[in-house]
Amino acid sequence: MKLIRFGEVGQEKPGVVVNGQRKDCSAHFSDWDYKFFQNDGLRKLADLLKTHTLPAVPDSARWGACVARPGKVLGIGLNYRDHAKETNAAIPKEPLVFLKATSAIIGPYDNIIIPRNSTQTDWEIELGIIIGKNAKYLTSTAQAKDYIAGYTISHDVSEREFQFEHGSQWTKGKSCDTFHPLGPILVTSDEIDVSNLAMQLKVNGMLRQNGNTNEMIFDPFYLVHHLSQYMTLEAGDVITTGTPAGVGRGMKPPLYLKAGDILDLAIDGLGNQRQICV
Repeated sequence: MKLIRFGEVGQEKPGVVVNGQRKDCSAHFSDWDYKFFQNDGLRKLADLLKTHTLPAVPDSARWGACVARPGKVLGIGLNYRDHAKETNAAIPKEPLVFLKATSAIIGPYDNIIIPRNSTQTDWEIELGIIIGKNAKYLTSTAQAKDYIAGYTISHDVSEREFQFEHGSQWTKGKSCDTFHPLGPILVTSDEIDVSNLAMQLKVNGMLRQNGNTNEMIFDPFYLVHHLSQYMTLEAGDVITTGTPAGVGRGMKPPLYLKAGDILDLAIDGLGNQRQICV
């Protein structure tokens, strides 16, 4: 299944994509949120789609983030070997974890706001994991597969000066308003194999990131298992799993985003995003 949300900011409704068309599920579900995922919502949705014809979503309706605001967003740093190399960092021996404020989440085609006093706003295309049910102290990576609802495109926008020079607290540089475009679709885990997906990001039409999920150091199942040893992963939580080489900070000289820049992102099977910086 392909889950979406649509509507104006703060008024998003749940929907699905069926045969390429957006369909409205709001008469049957309140939202794609903790309550939905934790209470076997995906099975109920699958049953609904077998028996009901849903109304179409207007073509003009805004695409929202594909899930409601989660309890938490967990980020994984330096999870691609080529990205670690371009930043002169050692390959991590275990996942490097940071938190990203949930207030940063926006729709996949919404504008990115360059923060006040920012000079180093950077791009990072990533695979996003959506947790399907509460996970705590999972015993194996194989078990972790059953706790993933699906996957989406996660744009981990980052302000590098805030991240590295303002006390070396990554969360500062990751959590600015609009710094997490998410979507456009959540593809359920039964419909996609994320072990070998091409991923690309362009800035003003120039290809900057050209990677593949097969280059991950720690795969999604390992990450879910690992994180569950330290905290409860709650239904609807998001894990953004790291970025391949090609970020602005890694260029010589570094290149950062400015107002008017246009970003285009795509991951095989998960659709595309586009943002304008303002």
